[in-house]
Amino acid sequence: MLSNLLIKNYALIKQLEMSPDPGLNIITGETGAGKSIMLGAIGLLLGNRADVKSLYDTSEKCVIEGSFNLSGYDLRPNFEEENLDFSDDCIIRREISVSGKSRAFINDTPVNLDTLKRIGGQLLDIHSQHDSIMLGNNDFQLQVVDSFAGNLDLLKSYISDYQTYRSELKYLDDLKSEAAQLRKEFDYDQFLHQELSNAALVSDEQDKLEQELTILENAVEIKEKLQLAHAYLDNPENSVLEFLKGSINSLSQAARLVPAYDSLRQRAQSTLIELRDLAEEIEQVNGSIEVDKNRTDLVQERLDLIYSLLKKHQVSTIDQLLEIEQNLQNKLNTVLNFDEDLLKAERKTAQAREAMLKSAKSLSSSRQKVTKAIESLILERLVELGIPNASISIQISEIPPSPNGSDSVVFLFSGNKGIVPQELKQVASGGEFSRLMMVIKYILADKKKLPTIIFDEIDTGVSGEIAKKMGKMMQNMAHNHQIIAITHLHQIASSGNAHYFVYKDHSSDKTVSKVKKLTVDERVQEIAQMIGGHNPSESVLLNAREMILKE
Repeated sequence: MLSNLLIKNYALIKQLEMSPDPGLNIITGETGAGKSIMLGAIGLLLGNRADVKSLYDTSEKCVIEGSFNLSGYDLRPNFEEENLDFSDDCIIRREISVSGKSRAFINDTPVNLDTLKRIGGQLLDIHSQHDSIMLGNNDFQLQVVDSFAGNLDLLKSYISDYQTYRSELKYLDDLKSEAAQLRKEFDYDQFLHQELSNAALVSDEQDKLEQELTILENAVEIKEKLQLAHAYLDNPENSVLEFLKGSINSLSQAARLVPAYDSLRQRAQSTLIELRDLAEEIEQVNGSIEVDKNRTDLVQERLDLIYSLLKKHQVSTIDQLLEIEQNLQNKLNTVLNFDEDLLKAERKTAQAREAMLKSAKSLSSSRQKVTKAIESLILERLVELGIPNASISIQISEIPPSPNGSDSVVFLFSGNKGIVPQELKQVASGGEFSRLMMVIKYILADKKKLPTIIFDEIDTGVSGEIAKKMGKMMQNMAHNHQIIAITHLHQIASSGNAHYFVYKDHSSDKTVSKVKKLTVDERVQEIAQMIGGHNPSESVLLNAREMILKE
């Protein structure tokens, strides 16, 4: 249960702290005093979105902190599932910085909003002023049936199977689409692959061919230049080699006179050897070059093929063409193997569908079993709340598998004798919606092990004796749950174990919402004012006191 609530710097609240009673807590106050603000703050503990505009003082951060006593509730598995430390004393804190950044903590461990929602939803259930309208929603009606039947594990199992089936079905559909597209492209891909395969490309051949073509196309000129170069080096008349031989002979003679000059002769001798090798190599290269028209044509043709393929595939190197060839081969192999892949995917999808339908059948069976019991309990309580001629029927029909099963649940209702029940949203009045929601919350309270339940004006549209009976129902619920009820009705306000009054304080420069726990005398005064307005008479005060003491 909620043992302490601290709200700092939120909306019209500068600082508010309250420690609710374990039983039935009543909150009253004039419209606009700040009751809804308190609910908004509590909503932040349940993972609702934060807004920097909600800061009372924009220069300070906002802090909402709820302390919960969880002893007696089997909530440890929920915390362990979220990898959170569990303690009977749990603190949930939400902070909003001046920049608008929001942070959340559970027992001082930072958590994201999804985790906060899952944990907070196990601790608090808030019924807002507008939630009664949800009763006309078929999805909400389905949740009512599942909650009463205790279908949480069955629903989790079904959802898992449903998601697996949807995943397998999507994979199969994607595979079929891919297969259709690849088969459409198969012939062209096969042609492209065959063209590249027939080309028998070699990684570095383009550079070699381009170099060879340059030589072939310029063979005559190259041979002339090589022959001339050879002649300069090694010609019987006036060649470099002959002159160098003469130079060596002269240096040899000088070295005989001056031995130190022999190093010059040695260098000249080495140069002679190098130039002889160079002359021989030039002669060999020259001999290897042929003027070959056929070879020129072949090389040119090969290069034209390479250039054509490069342009066709919009790449610049043979290595890229080889990569394209391999990718095309992979695509072709994929198409050739698709029949087997499709067969496997179809088999897995069929198995997943069978498992999903089996889970859906178990879930549906569980729902069917509890409808009569729910109808009976609702009608029994509606009689207590002043609708003695009510009739209600829960219709479950089969639909294609959806995220919540293969059932459509519709609550049919009539509040009057002899009137055929119709869908709730078509026939129920505001007051009937409120009473129906109160009854449903009442019968579900012990089905959902919720420590704290908050009612925000669930009594809308009711009054008198009916309101008194609603207060009695809240008292009964408070035996096993902490109840916090915001109300404008004195019949319900008098039922509480503790009574809090929300009011606006205008004594400072800026209006502030505050809350105070009322003493017995203050409760008498507040309830008397709820009955008879400001300045209630002695008889009204006496009546208010009797209501409190009687409760």
